[in-house]
Amino acid sequence: MPALASPENADRTPELERAHRLVTDGSCTVLSLDVFDTVLWRRAPRPTDVFGMLGAKLRRAGQCPPWLTEATFRLIRIEAEKRARDASVSASGEVSLFDIWREMPLSVFGGLNLEELVAAEVQLEREVTVPDLHIAELVHDAAKNDVPIVLVSDTYFTADQLSYLLDRPVLVPLNKAKVFRSHQHGLPKSGGLFEVVLQELGTRPEQVVHLGDNPVADDEAPAELGIRTIHYCRIDDEFAPVLEREGESTDSFAPLDDKVHPDYGDCGLTSLRAKALRQAPTEVGDSARIAWRFGAGVLGPVLTAFAEWVARRAHEAGHQDLWCPMREGELLSELINNAAAKHGWEVTARPIWLSRQVTSLATLDCYDENSVEDFIGRSYRLTIAQLLASLHLRPGDVPALADKLDMSLDQPDLRRRVTVALTEAPHLRNRLASTVTAARDRLLRALRKTGALESPVLPLVDLGWGGTIQYQLTRVLERSRIDVRASGFYIVTDQRSARLSLTGGKAEGFLGQSGHPSEVVQALTRSPEVIEQCVSALCGSLVDFTDDGDPVLAPTNNSPAQDLERRSAQEGILAFQKTWNQYTSIDDAQPWPALDAGGTARLAAIMTAALRAPTSAEATVFGNWHHEDNFGSSVITRILPADLSAAVPYMSPGDLDDLHMRDAFWPGLLAAGDPQLRAAITAVHTRAVDPGIFEMSHEAPETRLRFRTADDKWHEGPRRRVRINHNGLSFARLDFASDGALDVSLAVPGQPAIVRIDWIEVTAYVSGDPRQRKLRWERPEDFAGLVFADCAWLGGTMVEFHAPHGAFWLPLANHAGGPVTSAQINIAFATLPQSDSGLAPRMATAPDLVRMAGRLREEYRASGMRGVMSGAARVAYRRLGGL
Repeated sequence: MPALASPENADRTPELERAHRLVTDGSCTVLSLDVFDTVLWRRAPRPTDVFGMLGAKLRRAGQCPPWLTEATFRLIRIEAEKRARDASVSASGEVSLFDIWREMPLSVFGGLNLEELVAAEVQLEREVTVPDLHIAELVHDAAKNDVPIVLVSDTYFTADQLSYLLDRPVLVPLNKAKVFRSHQHGLPKSGGLFEVVLQELGTRPEQVVHLGDNPVADDEAPAELGIRTIHYCRIDDEFAPVLEREGESTDSFAPLDDKVHPDYGDCGLTSLRAKALRQAPTEVGDSARIAWRFGAGVLGPVLTAFAEWVARRAHEAGHQDLWCPMREGELLSELINNAAAKHGWEVTARPIWLSRQVTSLATLDCYDENSVEDFIGRSYRLTIAQLLASLHLRPGDVPALADKLDMSLDQPDLRRRVTVALTEAPHLRNRLASTVTAARDRLLRALRKTGALESPVLPLVDLGWGGTIQYQLTRVLERSRIDVRASGFYIVTDQRSARLSLTGGKAEGFLGQSGHPSEVVQALTRSPEVIEQCVSALCGSLVDFTDDGDPVLAPTNNSPAQDLERRSAQEGILAFQKTWNQYTSIDDAQPWPALDAGGTARLAAIMTAALRAPTSAEATVFGNWHHEDNFGSSVITRILPADLSAAVPYMSPGDLDDLHMRDAFWPGLLAAGDPQLRAAITAVHTRAVDPGIFEMSHEAPETRLRFRTADDKWHEGPRRRVRINHNGLSFARLDFASDGALDVSLAVPGQPAIVRIDWIEVTAYVSGDPRQRKLRWERPEDFAGLVFADCAWLGGTMVEFHAPHGAFWLPLANHAGGPVTSAQINIAFATLPQSDSGLAPRMATAPDLVRMAGRLREEYRASGMRGVMSGAARVAYRRLGGL
């Protein structure tokens, strides 16, 4: 057996270890093997998918009419087999391939006769079947220990046909194996075939070990006879729901999956993922094992294919050196080098230290206020002290900011004022210019030190998104008059990468480029967190270089548990690539299809489905991970935001789509804990249902926010579509920024409706104070004192809105302690729409005394006793008929 094809002992599952032990220690006298999905497996998700591939092959050869599509051909081939079995003289319905083809409409196949059509199907089966290397190793062990081998198969293939399919260099010992076929004996494995095996061999059941994939035919049936069995499961219980979320059915008779390539099937992905997943470590904890499986089953196929594509593209372009920015570069370079070595290409990938923060500073235009403000706004909750440190300035250098070092720069007004403070004086602009020049020099010194500037092209390999590092590095090289052009290879790039194309820069995307296809690019760029963390090295991000060109890294704040899980995910990724390389290097006559030729649609489905609908186990692990902002900020936030957990029962798939990146780095994790919401997202993603099912049947209403400032002017704020989810509930999240808001007006249902407000939570920032205020309205007394315009408080937390613009006011400044410069408002509610005509009967409002008491409480909160007296006077004036 060729050494290249032999998997290492460490890759054996416990079942395989048991099988090897039994054939090597003399515990069995006969090794019995199933054939399909055991000794051989197909490069197609299901056996029936090969029928569609056969239809495509015949049509390309002009031997099948154009109207007979892959899906149609597959259906009639399935139906022909069913008819043949119904007409079989065998009690169990056993048939041959010739019997099946006699039920096909032979006249439409370009003059081919029955024998030629049967031969065409057998030939395609030969091309798409692959020998299982673990079973091949077991076969060689049995032969080495003089243990006879028998093959027991439920099949319609003849002896010659089966012999042709099994004629592989790695399966030579099977040439001597005795074969028992269901068609030959008219009995299936679960209906008497094993009795025939025992009788012909003259062997006691306990002396036989049978290994196969079918839980009934290969496990239960022989075990009832006393045969020792080993269930060689192809799709385990954890992998099956993963395939389901990807829209891939394990039912052989379900409709044809449109991701099955007419020439290449699934390129072996389904079976190889299953094989890799069977190698999941058992000696680690549950969380590390789940992360390993995510790496092997989800990220592994995508990154393996990406690495092969990059290595091939570099080989074709004549690039001998590739540069992979850290922190992702360590793993990406290993994957690319493994791919290049397998093919014998002279391509070497190397990690290189680069980051958005370093390249952004090196390209900062300190004489352009917009450029400076944009630089400040790239980080989340960056403090003034952290900003000054990143610009190599001391507090005393900018006196106007010296007493505001702890203030967060998330507020737009503050960012504008800080920009002015940094750029208003010539000496400060000159200091900034010196900082930028020095940063650029350190960056170039680091690049020269690694050898990255020795060739006219500097090919970068990164996960992707906007191509920001490549874009900024290009600007650095141009400004420094260095005749080197940066190019890029990415998994996907979004629309921002068009700026590279406008300058003639080359930025290629593997699964998506420049935002197309939108569904794939949006999924990856909306929830990149788990991909980035699973690929990144366990070190801090690059914040600067020393004068000698060595990297300066930020500290890391990950827990030991998170680091273990990240390492486990990376080990899973490498385990899949190892499995892929083993099989695609088999010495066989049939070349293995490249994943980028026929598997990109399936790879995209694997990745997007995982991001949109993670399993509950995945959510448990990744939801506890922390996110580092890594652009000068030291803020650490959870990937699964705690503040949204209470909102999940109110949300629909569209509400998750509306969330901003800062609201939830991975919205799919929120849904994983709610089976109904997760099912809804999967149904929408797989197009089983229209997203409109969660929308209003008429023109979609919107929750609208307006805010009032100190000049008594009202300003339009954000809007959010009102949806009703599977629980009959609704949710809205609204963010706004202002120069100082006093009140906000909330038109919650955006239409005439009776609304139950379950809770309103506000996170507010007051001008000049970095601390956030958490405010809530959820009790009847919280609503009693509010102002209601074109709506009425009904008591409790019930409000009747009389018009689309009907709204109540929240006195934010009174509750927050000052004018609010930015706020996020969450509203959880249930709505019962009413007639737009205004003719529907109105509900009784809350008693006047209760409303008056609530209003006086708000007056007291705002202005003390003077406010209470003024409010009471206004009430008395209205009651007496004034105005």
